[in-house]
Amino acid sequence: MSTTYRTAPIETKGIPAGIPYIVGNEAAERFSFYGMKTILVVFMTQYLLSAQGQPNYMTDTQSREWMHLFVASAYFFPVIGAIIADAFLGKYVTILALSMVYCAGHLCLALIDMPSAALAATLDPKGWMVAGLLLIAIGSGGIKPCVSAHVGDQFGHANKHLIEKIFGWFYFAINFGSFFSTLLTPWLLKNYGAGWAFGVPGILMALATVMFWMGRNKFTHIQPRGLRYFGETFGFSGLKSIFKLVPLYLFVAMFWSLYDQGGSAWVEQAQQMNLHFMGVVWLESQVQAINPLLILIYIPLFAYVIYPIASKVIKLTPLRKILIGFALTVVSFAITAYAQGLIEKEEARFDEAILPMVLRGDVDVAATCKAMRAEEQNSCAVELETACAQPADKPPYTAMAKPIIKAGVVVMKDGTTQRANWPTVGWQLLAYVVITAAEVLVSITCLEFSYTQAPPQMKSLIMSFYLLSVSLGNLFTAAVNRFTMDANGNSTLVGANYYWFFTKMMIGATVLFIFVVILYKPREYLQDDPNAAPAQ
Repeated sequence: MSTTYRTAPIETKGIPAGIPYIVGNEAAERFSFYGMKTILVVFMTQYLLSAQGQPNYMTDTQSREWMHLFVASAYFFPVIGAIIADAFLGKYVTILALSMVYCAGHLCLALIDMPSAALAATLDPKGWMVAGLLLIAIGSGGIKPCVSAHVGDQFGHANKHLIEKIFGWFYFAINFGSFFSTLLTPWLLKNYGAGWAFGVPGILMALATVMFWMGRNKFTHIQPRGLRYFGETFGFSGLKSIFKLVPLYLFVAMFWSLYDQGGSAWVEQAQQMNLHFMGVVWLESQVQAINPLLILIYIPLFAYVIYPIASKVIKLTPLRKILIGFALTVVSFAITAYAQGLIEKEEARFDEAILPMVLRGDVDVAATCKAMRAEEQNSCAVELETACAQPADKPPYTAMAKPIIKAGVVVMKDGTTQRANWPTVGWQLLAYVVITAAEVLVSITCLEFSYTQAPPQMKSLIMSFYLLSVSLGNLFTAAVNRFTMDANGNSTLVGANYYWFFTKMMIGATVLFIFVVILYKPREYLQDDPNAAPAQ
């Protein structure tokens, strides 16, 4: 890399000049990532078609597995990106190059709806989806540890007191972009199709790349260390730093296993909830928008109100914050488990109410399917149509009732409509209020803590190991969905039992993490202070 760039932090007590470019880049990049991720499960279960234009929907269990495998991949590639950045290219060049790969991934997803026969002959919609997700996983994953470490690289000893607040605002930028994309992309998917819904986030990723390039002369560019990086990193001292943090990341992985189900299991749960809330009818994938909105509120609230007040009662070390976050995660999943129990009770009641009508042949199938599609229950409509297409000597009574009960709507031949009395989505919003507080305590704290615990030559790598905890958590969720899947692609761990299973796993992780809080001895490393000093 050119040596015309500044290679060490400027001695200043203020905010480094490059920070606004990084924060702006992060807001646009997170808009693109979360916008795509928000609609992924709904796209797979309600919109995915074959090359011939026929429905090729996945089951709920299959979509959860695919979603969590994608997230696991996106958080595995940080390890590779970190090594490339720290050893060979430096963080700036690595971020810029992999951002191009990232943009290519969004382009593949945007081509899903293209009618071109040439494109369809190359890959069917599912193939374009796989290609796009792989490229996004490589691009977004590769730059993740580099961007967060690049933030810390801008600071020296004189302004290190600002690191905690800047990482908070860095996280604020993430959720600023996420909030607007979580509202916009579901609306684009429902009204304009997958091409626009995936394409708009791609445009934002291109803008993020340009914004980052514009800050090149403002940044501190920490030089790659070449082949000596491997000796320094994987020598005794480097491995000691890594293994010291491994227990922390293993427990944090369980947090991510639960947290990231906000984009999968919770979206599917919201499909069977009353989405009328505060005078608005929400789409099931839009409910997630409450999370980034709460983050925007919580970051200053925790930094300027809750932490100062709590510190008067107890010393809030990073590990204690994480422990409290774990406990709140247990509470949030217990809330969704209880809500799922309410859904099951209403399913049983609705089943009993509509079954006689189905048996008498009173259902207007066409009108019912139209009502289902109007509420983004496309897979239920297809299942009902398939059931009614069975031979006349095989009455599809049970097969008809199943999609009607799941969708919670049926239209009779006399024109009357009956709906399930689903529990309010307020239950899920309450769970988001709790788990978002847990996110502030766990994720932001881990981000800052990981940077300060990493020796100077290992900043990106240690950040990648923190991100690897996200990958491990999502692999665990994907494995649970895989190993509980029956021959038809449905889970045998159903209903509230699914949520209680993860709640109990989080309780176990919380109890065991107490020993990490007691035994871990932190040390602090900054770029201009290579001789580590014990953290105060």
